[in-house]
Amino acid sequence: MKVKSPVPKAKGVDNTMALINEGFEFLRTRRQQLESDIFETRLLGKKTVCMGGAEAAEIFYDEEKFYRKNAVPKVLKKSLLGNGVHGMDGSAHKHRKQMFLSMMTPERLEAMKDIALEELDAKAQGWEKQQEVVLFDEMLEVLARSGCRWAGVPLKEDEVKQRTEEMARMVDSFGGSLDRLKEGKQARESQEKWLKGIIKDARAGRIEAPPYTPLYIIANHRDQNGKLLDAQTAGVELNNTIRPLLATAYFLVFGAMAMHEHPETVGKLREDENDYSHKFAQETRRFYPFAPAMAARVKKNFTWSGYDFKKDMLVVLDFFGTNRHPDDWEAPDEFRPERFEDWNGSPFSFIPQGGGDHYMGHRCAGEWTTVMVMRAFFRYFVRHLTYTVPKQDLSYSLSRMPTLPNSGFKIRHVRRVKFDVAEEQNVEQSQTVVKS
Repeated sequence: MKVKSPVPKAKGVDNTMALINEGFEFLRTRRQQLESDIFETRLLGKKTVCMGGAEAAEIFYDEEKFYRKNAVPKVLKKSLLGNGVHGMDGSAHKHRKQMFLSMMTPERLEAMKDIALEELDAKAQGWEKQQEVVLFDEMLEVLARSGCRWAGVPLKEDEVKQRTEEMARMVDSFGGSLDRLKEGKQARESQEKWLKGIIKDARAGRIEAPPYTPLYIIANHRDQNGKLLDAQTAGVELNNTIRPLLATAYFLVFGAMAMHEHPETVGKLREDENDYSHKFAQETRRFYPFAPAMAARVKKNFTWSGYDFKKDMLVVLDFFGTNRHPDDWEAPDEFRPERFEDWNGSPFSFIPQGGGDHYMGHRCAGEWTTVMVMRAFFRYFVRHLTYTVPKQDLSYSLSRMPTLPNSGFKIRHVRRVKFDVAEEQNVEQSQTVVKS
């Protein structure tokens, strides 16, 4: 990690618009230009410290030094996150986080993967009749259906389009566009009203929620004072178990594009020796952009790397730049799944969905689901589908947050090979036995 003393300041009176216009590259570019992994700037009119790299991430996720309350801009709470677990700190955060972790048992993670594969296969049967398929749009619907099934949330067929679009608009809202923020806010309000009603119906017995589902767990969760969550908060948290799954659509599309641009990976994915699909999924999450950064505030005065962090100061951690930091990654701007062969790197150098510990910290509990679904879908693409990739615009803008290939990744002449979830499970179990 390189830190200049005194810590340099980025040019400009306020860099809010520069951040919005430059997107993922703003923080990394400034760190490179200033030759320092810590620099000062002003965002939204306030002094802000920006950091990148594994050492910076480790400090950033130290709950003795930072807190999350009121760190994220209010507009993002209204459009993307809501007033849920993301903005909590201390024992209250740990108590709420345990609620989410209780949903992520190995059995329930396997169930999520199996449900998602069933929904993907059902959707793929229709692709054979279509002239052209936009993979991103299809993945959003598949994941919306899968997330609701897994969560125990009843989703009527005539609701699928609306609920998919609402969750997609929420995910798409964090990039700074006023129009997208407005659409995300409206989508969140509609979604939470719907889920609030489902919570009430579950509590009243009008909806049967199996005990292992997020709907049941959240509807019956009690806070540290022994009180049930109010229906609005419970609806927010129920949304937080489903909506993040749709973010996986971006990684799935980038993974499909990586297969197309790196055809040598297709055979390796098909054989999946030594968990190659896991390495491929991890490299897709490292290499391609999704979440640009995260914000926190200083809990108490402290000095680190020669810099004085003052109480309540806003600090922004560069996710995208940390995942490509040359201190931790050889040839960071190249797509190399093999880099994850026996990788035992720091949980702070690889932070596509947050850093640190899943159980005690702010690292996303849904990360396990994301990786399992990605692995399963990539194997499905190479084992159970054939298709052609027409000429299209596969470029993507690093100034747009979130971003994806401009075409959404189009495929044609889709043919589906017979698929059975039970057979897939047997293949996985036999591979596990061989490896063990």
